[in-house]
Amino acid sequence: MKDIVLLYDNCCIYEIVILNYFQKCTGGDVFFCSVDGNVIRAMEGYSINTDMPLNDVDLSQVRSLIVPGGEIAQIDRPVVMDTLRILNDRGVLIAGICAGVDLLERAGILDGRKTVHSEDVDCIRDGNILTARANAYVDFAIEAGKALDLFEDERDLRETVDFWKLFKRAQA
Repeated sequence: MKDIVLLYDNCCIYEIVILNYFQKCTGGDVFFCSVDGNVIRAMEGYSINTDMPLNDVDLSQVRSLIVPGGEIAQIDRPVVMDTLRILNDRGVLIAGICAGVDLLERAGILDGRKTVHSEDVDCIRDGNILTARANAYVDFAIEAGKALDLFEDERDLRETVDFWKLFKRAQA
């Protein structure tokens, strides 16, 4: 199963780096996609090669779709909205952070769900939908990791929280 990250010009890479790290360290099959498959330039100035255009993704093989924040008007397109709705109907984890949440809302997949738009929280998962505010990128990564069963056990989860969120040194 594939984990898809939807990239676009001026998206915020810092919001998803920890999640991508968790996915890769646990053997995840992470693919960077854009609407057209072209190189994107992130808000932080990085140029990133994408693996494929969104239309080329076999949606039956998708385990998660991650949408970072940024200037989402560029990806407010029918192909993106249709993809979000199809994956939502299949129960695939769809995770949006910052303005990525706005895109999920525009697609109509947040209706009737608890989200950072409807609750006074920084990060929340309701079923297969995960939403977070930009400053909650660590919580976002941890919650997505839990939803994707990336942690070996409760001890692994606790060590991850201690290191990434509570800034405790790793124990040898």
